[in-house]
Amino acid sequence: MFKNYLKIAWRSLRKRKGFAAINTLGLALGFGTAVLVFLFVNHHLQFDTFHHNSDRIYRFVTEEHHGTVYYSASVPPGFANAFKEDYDYAEKLAKIADWNDIISIEETNLKIKVDEGIAFAEPDFFEIFNFPLVDGSNDIDISNPNTAVVTESMARKLFGSQNPINKTFVLGNKETITVTGILKDLPRTSLIQRDIFISFETFKKYHDFLGSESWGGISSGFQCFGLLRPDQDIAQIEEVLSGYVTKFRPEAKNVHHYKLQSLADIHFNSKYGGGVDVKVLWIFSLIGFFILIVASINFINISTAQSVTRSKEVGVRKVLGGFKWQLFGQFMTETFMITCFALVLGILLSIASLPYFNTLFDLQLSSSDLLQWPFLAFGLLILGGITLLAGSYPGILLARITPILALKRKLNQKDSGGYLTRKVLVTTQFAISILLIIGAIVISKQIKFAINSDLGFDKSAVVMVRMPEKLESIKLKSIKERIASFSGVEKITACFASPGAAVNRWGTNLRYNNNPEDEEFSIQAKIADKDYLNTFDLRLLAGRNFYEKDSVDEVLVNETFARKIGASSLDELLGKPLTLAGGYIKANIVGVIADFHDGDFHENINPIFIAPEPGNYSELAIKINMPHAKESLQHIENEWTTLFPNHIFDYDFLDDRVAELYETEQRFLSLIKIFSGMAIFIGSLGIYGLILFFVVQKTKEIGIRKVLGSSVLGILWLITQDFLKLILIAGAIASPLAWYFMGNWLENFTYRTEISWWVYGAAIGSLLLITLFTVSYQALKAARANPVKSLRTE
Repeated sequence: MFKNYLKIAWRSLRKRKGFAAINTLGLALGFGTAVLVFLFVNHHLQFDTFHHNSDRIYRFVTEEHHGTVYYSASVPPGFANAFKEDYDYAEKLAKIADWNDIISIEETNLKIKVDEGIAFAEPDFFEIFNFPLVDGSNDIDISNPNTAVVTESMARKLFGSQNPINKTFVLGNKETITVTGILKDLPRTSLIQRDIFISFETFKKYHDFLGSESWGGISSGFQCFGLLRPDQDIAQIEEVLSGYVTKFRPEAKNVHHYKLQSLADIHFNSKYGGGVDVKVLWIFSLIGFFILIVASINFINISTAQSVTRSKEVGVRKVLGGFKWQLFGQFMTETFMITCFALVLGILLSIASLPYFNTLFDLQLSSSDLLQWPFLAFGLLILGGITLLAGSYPGILLARITPILALKRKLNQKDSGGYLTRKVLVTTQFAISILLIIGAIVISKQIKFAINSDLGFDKSAVVMVRMPEKLESIKLKSIKERIASFSGVEKITACFASPGAAVNRWGTNLRYNNNPEDEEFSIQAKIADKDYLNTFDLRLLAGRNFYEKDSVDEVLVNETFARKIGASSLDELLGKPLTLAGGYIKANIVGVIADFHDGDFHENINPIFIAPEPGNYSELAIKINMPHAKESLQHIENEWTTLFPNHIFDYDFLDDRVAELYETEQRFLSLIKIFSGMAIFIGSLGIYGLILFFVVQKTKEIGIRKVLGSSVLGILWLITQDFLKLILIAGAIASPLAWYFMGNWLENFTYRTEISWWVYGAAIGSLLLITLFTVSYQALKAARANPVKSLRTE
């Protein structure tokens, strides 16, 4: 039976290959989008699901309450050992600290810069996370100082084909590290993406604070993981941990609340820097679903429109004894064949676009993932679902046609699905397209607003050069003078970070004007020399700049600090003493600067102080003359290499760093643009198919109108007016939805653009123009046709 259906369906499709091609291409684009979305979502859902006892692995995190609530995926350095000594909730507990540095091999003179690929870890870390060695064992030994395990790929990179065991490398031109084991390369879906794990005992030589047992603060690069005993009450543990606040931080106004975060939550919790927000997965899935719906609507519209032209075929089959269920089965078989072709083509399109998709989202998705059972199940699901969704309604329409009316070609619009049904479906298509276009415009507008707005500092033509080690004041002054001697260098300053470096800022407590207690708010530190203001064009509103001294006794503060402290004027602050970081800095306020954005536009501007402290300078900020940028960078590199011959020259442009703050939004915008274009193109295919049918149906009417004196423009309006009206209706439906959803999205930004009226006009207008362009050729062809020939044909 099914074999006969296939033969009949194939012959039918060959006769109507033009419409079949349009339907196949539309569905293929929908399927291709759905495949990419599935790979993306499935990749994120698989994160860290491969660990033994993954349901018992937790990360200890901190909520900091100090005027504002800050969320940090870290705890104080002393937390881990205190928790192990005081409680028996965990089987294993381990600290891990991220690092980046130069790796060198003396034997081969190899030298590489490893960014985000090094970690210092305690031995129990590998008891919590089951990362096996290449021999399959878990006997990883990094308990002794200056020992490490490396991944297979890193071992090949460092030592080639040699046996890496007991080989050594130098970390940061400081310590010689011995390799004691080779790890299998970590899975792509692992939270931990590091290539070198060095014993935590070694870390104490690199970072005094994080390598200690201090409770004075936290750092985002330092984490603590635990493997809890079975059936633990997380709420009870968190209640117990509240006692650590009074025990170890009794006087701190920056109140810590220590929490446990499950392994399953880490990748999806944006508060603690998760890889992707669950909302993004839902949005991706919904967009992929909408694209499939648009493609299915195309299929339904074109298929129902053809039911009139196929009426004679249906009438003959019914007269010859064909039953409704047989006709329905034939049409469903045709739909199934088109859907199969479209699915195969969609998979090929998705494979071809995977390299671009991986680059866009910084992923490593592989076409081999399509051979796994989750995708096979997904493929069968969408194949069956779209076949039923797209084929059932047109199949029912064809099966119920009355044979006598079909043979006499006296079918009305109801027999082909009716104008109203088609209008509703086309309007739905247009509404989805308009919604996506508005989303793309609003996101683009917000990103441009954030990047191009006045940030309160000059970011153009500023090169940020990392310094690999601390410099004495005399040596630092010397290199600044040597770099500044080149004509292409305009300004230069040494600092801990740029004004807008949200990821490199200190949060510290303060006491103002010798008050006995800390203030209720924290203040952000910008450590820099006296040229910081001039290099970044920061405006001084009151007082003066600080002088360079060996000790910190003068600081600058910003306007937000003045408002937080309740000063009646900026001059009132001048000369007032500040005590910062528990007495680490004691200084007087000598100047007040205008506010600048010290983070991205998601956040409020923080209270800020700027102070000189050469021991904490980690970067040089160099303002260059862009017409001579190449020569200037070469000069800077030469001077830098002379000073640091054993290190690799590394720099960024500051405006690129500012743009990176909105990397997530940029990727989301790219996705929306692609999917908007996809929806519009699929919709255009459907409109083109409908206009072909419409022109055939209106041939006689067009001929009569032309004989009666109608102009080409009049005929053109007759053919296109319905589509244009439907776009306006779709715009009226989509606009309030877009206003609601994009308004909610903009709420994530403290500083945001407005959704202007022209955004809706631009979205609707662009779709109007695209639709006119789509139908214009066939419409003009029909309008210019010889009416005598049209009427004679009829």
